[in-house]
Amino acid sequence: MTEETKTKKPLFSENTIEVLVAIFLGITALLTAWASWIGSLHGGNQATNYTKSNNLASEGNSEYNAGLQTYLSDLMVWNTLMEYSFDQDLAELEGNNEKYQLIEEKMDSYVEQNGSEILAEAAGQMTDGMNSPFEVPGMMDKYFENANALLDESRAILEEGQRDNSNGDAYNLVNVIYSVVLFMLGIVGIFKKLPNRTVVLFIAVIGLVLATIYMITIPMPTGFDIGSFFAAK
Repeated sequence: MTEETKTKKPLFSENTIEVLVAIFLGITALLTAWASWIGSLHGGNQATNYTKSNNLASEGNSEYNAGLQTYLSDLMVWNTLMEYSFDQDLAELEGNNEKYQLIEEKMDSYVEQNGSEILAEAAGQMTDGMNSPFEVPGMMDKYFENANALLDESRAILEEGQRDNSNGDAYNLVNVIYSVVLFMLGIVGIFKKLPNRTVVLFIAVIGLVLATIYMITIPMPTGFDIGSFFAAK
């Protein structure tokens, strides 16, 4: 056998290695820029959602306090009505119809001026076995309907912000891997032997492919539409 036949031909030539390194450097740089941009959008959504969640939670707490105040006020109104009702029963026992009617009008006027719509509605739904409108099913929940709705919305937006935070961290990890890939592609030329260059290039490409596959599995920011960034304004 001749010496040329015994010599093993390298997998890639020097020119091929240089071209591949240049191509993968360009691809990695573009993907790094893309991952940085999408990660920043996730970060922006996170900050926006956290702010919205805090504002809604503050409004919800205010509504809760307002509902609690309304409940306590209605409770005082009802206790006062019970005192009026006791006086009305005495007037009925005494046969004093004029006093009875006067107390009746006084009670109606007092409820209209001081009671809430929730109290008035519940009072109309009372049955014979109930001692107060607060025993009407679902009556207490109505005081805090607005508060609960705002707090539920706040929790939902907070969870969305937490997902944005998690996705943003994932994109940061992708950027780290891409940085390692760029480093490895940058040092390919340092190695003098072609097999060593080929191995480093191969490892870099594997890292690039795995990072890209992982990036594809990460959800895009909520409401993301790349066309909107280029639309005429």
